[in-house]
Amino acid sequence: MKIKVIESGSKGNCTIILSDTIKLIIDLGISYKKLIEEITKLNLDISDFAGLLITHNHKDHIKGVETFIKKSNLKLFIPQKMFKSLKEFIPILTEEDCIYIDDDTDINGIHINLIHTSHDAPCSVGYNITCEGKTITYVTDTGYINRKFLDTMINKDMYIIESNHDEEMLMNGPYPRFLKERVISDYGHLSNYTTAKYLKKIVGSNTKNIVLAHLSETNNTKELAYNTVKEQIDDDINVIIANQDTGTELIEV
Repeated sequence: MKIKVIESGSKGNCTIILSDTIKLIIDLGISYKKLIEEITKLNLDISDFAGLLITHNHKDHIKGVETFIKKSNLKLFIPQKMFKSLKEFIPILTEEDCIYIDDDTDINGIHINLIHTSHDAPCSVGYNITCEGKTITYVTDTGYINRKFLDTMINKDMYIIESNHDEEMLMNGPYPRFLKERVISDYGHLSNYTTAKYLKKIVGSNTKNIVLAHLSETNNTKELAYNTVKEQIDDDINVIIANQDTGTELIEV
């Protein structure tokens, strides 16, 4: 299994998962054109993919979905409770465009276990995705992780996890007070410090790669995110920063 984060941040998010049995897209907060450009670089066609997983209905995660529906024959894989909130922003969306997934779902040799996240969006989720004997955990856009779901994230092969802000930079930065309070709330985003604490609890002997995602361009730096997390985990675990504009290279799981 291979993973590539195409973009990650408040301007747009998109990740692809590639395996011999299935290929999936997570979120499409970038243009459909950019998605096609990126998969073409990997000698792939949109028809090679099984469908699109969506985490929640914010624009930076669904911006390209309407064009995706118009131009591809692929389905959206979403919890049924997410449909109504998506249709508010994607009027052309119909139930025929969707395949509803449960908390545990198998699709073409891949197992998807939902992680219900805490964010100011209806039915916000992350994923444990298992394929070819490997599991990746994908969690962004959450103010905290409930222990029930944190327990499902222990000792995975790879984590793509939000490390949105440095708390001091946020509180001393230019955001208005209401926005600062939103970001640090239980329905906001994970700070570097909180992410580091979670990772210390869940990384294990199987863990080889951690991708720090959804970094704020205003309230964080790559160095702060990297160093804060590295202080809490073993040196032999590879920590990668997902950039807003360039994402990551293709990562072998």
